[in-house]
Amino acid sequence: MSLHKLPLVQNVLEASRERIQWTLQNFTRVCISFSGGKDSTLMLHLAAQLARESGKKISVLFIDWEAQFSCTISHCEYLRDYYQDVIDTFYWVALPLTTQNSLTQFNPEWQCWEPGTEWVRQPPEDAITDPEFFPFYQHGMSFEVFVQEFAEWFSQQRPAAVMIGIRADESYNRFLSIASRSKHRFSDDKPWTTLAPGAHTWYVYPIYDWKTADIWTWFAKSNKPYNPLYNLMYQAGVPPRYMRICEPFGPEQRQGLWLYHVLEPERWGRMCQRVSGVHSGGIYAGQDSKFYGHRQLMKPNNHTWKSYALLLLESMPQKTAEHYRNKIAVYLRWYQNKGMADIPDTQAGDIGSKDIPSWRRICKVLLNNDYWCRMLSFSPNKPAHYHRYNERIKNKRKEWNILCKSE
Repeated sequence: MSLHKLPLVQNVLEASRERIQWTLQNFTRVCISFSGGKDSTLMLHLAAQLARESGKKISVLFIDWEAQFSCTISHCEYLRDYYQDVIDTFYWVALPLTTQNSLTQFNPEWQCWEPGTEWVRQPPEDAITDPEFFPFYQHGMSFEVFVQEFAEWFSQQRPAAVMIGIRADESYNRFLSIASRSKHRFSDDKPWTTLAPGAHTWYVYPIYDWKTADIWTWFAKSNKPYNPLYNLMYQAGVPPRYMRICEPFGPEQRQGLWLYHVLEPERWGRMCQRVSGVHSGGIYAGQDSKFYGHRQLMKPNNHTWKSYALLLLESMPQKTAEHYRNKIAVYLRWYQNKGMADIPDTQAGDIGSKDIPSWRRICKVLLNNDYWCRMLSFSPNKPAHYHRYNERIKNKRKEWNILCKSE
């Protein structure tokens, strides 16, 4: 059954206010996942205003990625003070967390606030830097695991809500996270809710149906503060659809690296020293660059997409190549079990957001440094299980005769 977007009778602002009001009325503990970007800023404004009106308290979670614009840090500090009367706890997290580094194949992950390194900047004095603060925290745990564990810890074993400012209009995957009928919703009439893995917390997406134009129209009419970095991006000629404010080195975010060079050259120099691949990313990761195969793919004339994928794997550092071989082998095996001897070399729509299998799509994953192969519908492995998973899949590859060393 296909999924379709159905228009509401209400406008998006009225609908979002109703969703937030329902959340505040039905959960004693509510946390806003905040990044400093336009979407989470709008969501924080709406939630804080309604909390004031109803005499409720909210909490806020902000992950400080160390390598961030000064504007973003100042904006987060400003809103923390602006809504201090309704914010119960502002969790400003500056702990070592591991996330993707899409700038290089030699170090495909990086760790913010890594001990023993020279940081890009110092965390605020009141930031959470003590690893003992959260009982679930493990040094260097991934961002994805941290936010899941935080949600369960925040619940205190009772029903709680974490509001997340994702919008279905941003990508097909985000649309599916809302529209999927296989997820556990609070109720059938609350499609904008999802039960978190810990079974006590509900993820709530109150602005999921907003468009970019809706966001900026609201800011213009309300005159509420937003991150001034967007003004600088606009002056620098960045189209609204490419404006990103979050972890700096992911596949989408790296397109804006050159802005650090322009806006904060001193911080840019520290980032180049701190993280592998930042300098080359600043040069080659622009909006229209073909270097990372983000929007346009090219292959040598004497290669098929399959042979080109194998060539790319051979050219990588061995550890990184083995990681990709394992992921791709599982992907190919899944389609073999569906009766497909091999996936097509290319087919229509195969490099878009929807997972349409082809060797060209695999090439895009490799060129894009999509380390966890999200374009092939994978999620990051938990660090504690990764080594065991790796070894198991290596043995399976021999059994399946897929991407063995002899190929």
